[in-house]
Amino acid sequence: MSKTKNDLAWEKLFDKYNIISKINDEGFFKITSKQINEFREARLATKFDHKINLPELFRENHLSILPITRGSYIISSFEAYKEFNEINTEITKISFPKYIESIDYENITSEAIAINCAFVSGILSDFLQEDRLFPTVSGRMSSNEFSFYINNSNINKDVKVMVSNSQVEIDGGMRGKVVLL
Repeated sequence: MSKTKNDLAWEKLFDKYNIISKINDEGFFKITSKQINEFREARLATKFDHKINLPELFRENHLSILPITRGSYIISSFEAYKEFNEINTEITKISFPKYIESIDYENITSEAIAINCAFVSGILSDFLQEDRLFPTVSGRMSSNEFSFYINNSNINKDVKVMVSNSQVEIDGGMRGKVVLL
């Protein structure tokens, strides 16, 4: 299998900055967008929506990358992806409202369209057991300062990650009387 542009860029970054060695010594490696941009545009080199999209070096070394500021990231053995068990259950067929012609539910090409379909068809209300949901938040915004704990599989322990003014993209947020999704 041929290497992707991300694979090639990360190979150069790992070599130049001795990333594996630093992670082995310190448990993590912080890298800036400026450093990443030396070999590939940071926004393209750091967007891995699914575990399968990780560059080869990340997969081989059980690494993940997380944003911690608007222009910096942390690389470590974070368990950043969750595998879901397959549930064998009967599929419930739903009807899509016929009067909504601005969405082609048979041709879902983006996360935004998928969320709109789930909202309009009542799937989200059914799943969340809320009669009325309202779309309340979406788009790009800055986080304030916050921290969270994430498991580091090298030490099998939750570690604290501090985030300050990172860019956050929310595909869709819904609010009901009880639920915030």
